[in-house]
Amino acid sequence: MRITHGSVAASDGAARSALTIGNFDGVHRGHQAMLARLKEAARRLGVPATVITFEPHPREFFTPAEAPVRLTRMHIKLELLEAAGIDHAHVARFNAQFASLSPERFVEDVLVKGLGCAWLLVGRDFRYGAKRAGDFAVLEAAAARHGFVLEAMPEVTHAGERISSSAVRAALAAGDMEQAALLLGRPFAIGGHVAHGDKL
Repeated sequence: MRITHGSVAASDGAARSALTIGNFDGVHRGHQAMLARLKEAARRLGVPATVITFEPHPREFFTPAEAPVRLTRMHIKLELLEAAGIDHAHVARFNAQFASLSPERFVEDVLVKGLGCAWLLVGRDFRYGAKRAGDFAVLEAAAARHGFVLEAMPEVTHAGERISSSAVRAALAAGDMEQAALLLGRPFAIGGHVAHGDKL
């Protein structure tokens, strides 16, 4: 899997791509369904399956004291995206400059010129651009203007409830590891570094 970071230059967009956008924290079953749909479209179009994700999480940037605990560190997230068959992961640096992009500039500079968007998959509740001014309707108009296909990802549910990173966190907070595993599609694991103490 190709991994790029930071801003994207127009030259990077020479090749067209099928895209989806999100934090993908946990890469849970909802995300996995989205990635499967992305890969299907990418194969049909003969272009790379590309994911745009963010570092830090936007909520860590705007309200660090209230940001959710991460389910996966970035390197684990990238490993899970690669295991899911993604061709290209772009890690956008979420900073003041990125947060100030208007919806129009985000579409034109990042999606179209930067990543050669030919096909885009997002949820109908997707918001983007400065002050979250862009919504699905604004994105539909942009897709028509720039000539890419926009598709809406339906909700993925378990036992009648939407599968989300928040639902995984709630299960973990309740100590329900079985429910967390059902939502993730795998057992929850924590990664870290071993610190060696004094050896006697």
